[in-house]
Amino acid sequence: MRIWRLLASGFGVGYAPRAPGTFGALLGLALGTLLLAIAHWVLLLGIVAVTALGLIAIERLNEAAADPGWIVIDEIAGQMVPLLMLPRIGWAGLAVSFALFRLLDITKPGPVGWADARHDAFGVMGDDLIAGGLAALVLLAVETFLVPVLTN
Repeated sequence: MRIWRLLASGFGVGYAPRAPGTFGALLGLALGTLLLAIAHWVLLLGIVAVTALGLIAIERLNEAAADPGWIVIDEIAGQMVPLLMLPRIGWAGLAVSFALFRLLDITKPGPVGWADARHDAFGVMGDDLIAGGLAALVLLAVETFLVPVLTN
């Protein structure tokens, strides 16, 4: 039971007195950046592994219905998703990916909110993964459509 609590809390990061989700996302940013430095596929494998561990931990702890703030493994996994765009957007995109992910995770627009409405492990993890996916799409759109206009 203790190992699942340790994993779900991001090795204790989730017990930060203020903004545990933000600190969890920062941990995801750091972990994702380290994995991406090894290889793109290692980052993808890391996202899958953190997501799987998160689903198991949340189920084992029986905390999905409450979605307590100290569970930040969902923010860790979700923040790693937009990093998949980093080879395209460059390292300057780290701050933008973080800001976009947090904005989407906090405001919960559309599909992020729909996933959050589920009171199970898939809802806890899913809203953050969707927020990360949407952040990745925004980063890709900016890189594809806006950057060429600004640089030409």
